[in-house]
Amino acid sequence: MYKLEKSIEIEQHGNVQCAHGKVAVQGIGMSVYSFYVDGLLIDTGSNSLAEEFQSFFRELSVEQVALTHAHEDHSGNAAWIQQQQKIPIYVHRESIAKCAEDGNYPFYRQALWGQRPAFIAQPFGDTLETKSATWDIIATPGHTTDHLSFYNRATGAMFTGDLYIQTKTKVVLDEENIVHTLASLKKLLHFDFEQVYCCHAGFLADGRAKISEKIAYLEDLEGEVRKLYSQGYTDDAITKAIFRREYPITKVSGEQWSSKHIITAFTQQFKQES
Repeated sequence: MYKLEKSIEIEQHGNVQCAHGKVAVQGIGMSVYSFYVDGLLIDTGSNSLAEEFQSFFRELSVEQVALTHAHEDHSGNAAWIQQQQKIPIYVHRESIAKCAEDGNYPFYRQALWGQRPAFIAQPFGDTLETKSATWDIIATPGHTTDHLSFYNRATGAMFTGDLYIQTKTKVVLDEENIVHTLASLKKLLHFDFEQVYCCHAGFLADGRAKISEKIAYLEDLEGEVRKLYSQGYTDDAITKAIFRREYPITKVSGEQWSSKHIITAFTQQFKQES
């Protein structure tokens, strides 16, 4: 049996309360955030941290829930909230049916994030209204096809779910398309923001700069891949040339997380261009 280590810390940044959940199993640790502002709860954390997150939620006056996407570390406590309070839970329309069933994902993810119980969600409109603000609902596919970001027009804060995570992405999930991620990052720069709330990196005071740094990194990476592709390198050879280290998550996940997924997304784009 594996041992789960868990904790939560509550931080305050401006008018946003940030619940920072941490979970580790067999030496692999992850963080996930849930944010509360103006009666709105953005993401609900993982069910493996149910006790920790639910104790945070009990202290809040949540009027509605907005999910950046349906992954289990973001929607893990949505069912509990729905059972406790009859409030609307919003998600991208393509994930409503998925949310209505218990989560189905590999064991290594269950070990970290627990089981995600079914819940009933509603589709977003173009905007969302809270007591003091109008929020833009921004389609930002890449990490998943259903991924959304939320922009608070009143405060200029941007909530980016799993779009940013870190500047130098080395591995991605098999369902992620890094080409779409790059386009979504660029899309955010059309909005007037500085602060970013990321569901794994937390509060970024210089969020706009971080987003720009990630765009520059991915554009440089695309250039490297394009150069090797034009020289006739295979996807495997390009992966080995650019990402020389093998990351533990690749083996643990049975290659569901891999550097190669980054390469194949770029080379598929190059093939479509030719």
